[in-house]
Amino acid sequence: MAKCVVWDLDDTLWHGTLSAGDHVTLKPGVLDLIRTLDSRGILLSIASKNNHDDAMRKLEELGVAEYFLYPQINWNSKSSSVSEIQKRLNIGLDTFVFVDDQPFERDEVAFALPEVETVDAADYLTLDALPRLSPPVVTEDARRRRLMYLEDERRSESELAYQGPREDFLRSLGMVFRISRAGGDDLLRLEELTKRTSQLNSTGIHYSHEQLETLMHDPGHDLWVCELTDRYGSYGKIGMALVAKGQDRWTIKMLLMSCRTVSKGVGTVLLAFLIKRATAAEKRLFADFRRTSRNRQMLLTYQLANFRVVSKDGDDHVYENDLTVSQDYPDYIKVEVNA
Repeated sequence: MAKCVVWDLDDTLWHGTLSAGDHVTLKPGVLDLIRTLDSRGILLSIASKNNHDDAMRKLEELGVAEYFLYPQINWNSKSSSVSEIQKRLNIGLDTFVFVDDQPFERDEVAFALPEVETVDAADYLTLDALPRLSPPVVTEDARRRRLMYLEDERRSESELAYQGPREDFLRSLGMVFRISRAGGDDLLRLEELTKRTSQLNSTGIHYSHEQLETLMHDPGHDLWVCELTDRYGSYGKIGMALVAKGQDRWTIKMLLMSCRTVSKGVGTVLLAFLIKRATAAEKRLFADFRRTSRNRQMLLTYQLANFRVVSKDGDDHVYENDLTVSQDYPDYIKVEVNA
């Protein structure tokens, strides 16, 4: 699935060329299209060669500025602008769609960033019908995705202004990490997470709503979901764990976390929770891991938590934690468990 559509402005989002003094107007249907994509949880941004202040002023006048995250309006190459947006959003380049009226600009992006899908602006009205931009189900977290990024931007601004150790700033956020057994209302979001999350996904396996519902009711499995909140609001449901429970051993079949939470130091909390539960239940704890092109960070998370490989089969590995090392939660996070 695509996660972000990046728009050019002149003769793409609007008719006319702003720097030439044209009276620019939004193209027909653009406003409805923007609102539709936003309501589906598709992020929107801008890569335009224009004067930044003039273009932002015009976007405000047209009533659409609020929809675009980290707009790159400058005279740099379009590929560098897309790269900067990708860096700010912290999502994969292969989840981007770039829309521009100029063949040169589309070719430049395609050459420099071959993972990015390019679309001729003449076809802009077809965007909402593209399968990659049409999630079969839209969760509440998806509908709030842009707002959650805006909340995160305010957090980042506060952190830059904070004078003192980073851990003190994290402590000032009042973070609460809630772990609970998944319920029926969580399954659509968990399905979405397995499809969207790749950098912090231990196996890269996608689970359907039906599969997750079966596992949720299976006494041989635990399906956990976690949510993170702080004084700025909720990050939404940002992680899950699926644990297969044998008589004397538990196996983490999947562990995943949203990449948006990496900088908040919460990536190890769910894993520490599972280690604590296995220790208390006196069970051996294993974890399945499948190497993908993007989940090295999750591998390091396992290794730093004292998991060691016990078997390999190609890209598939099984790790075990001998449970001799106590796993503590970061002291700047309050952890609440509803087991």
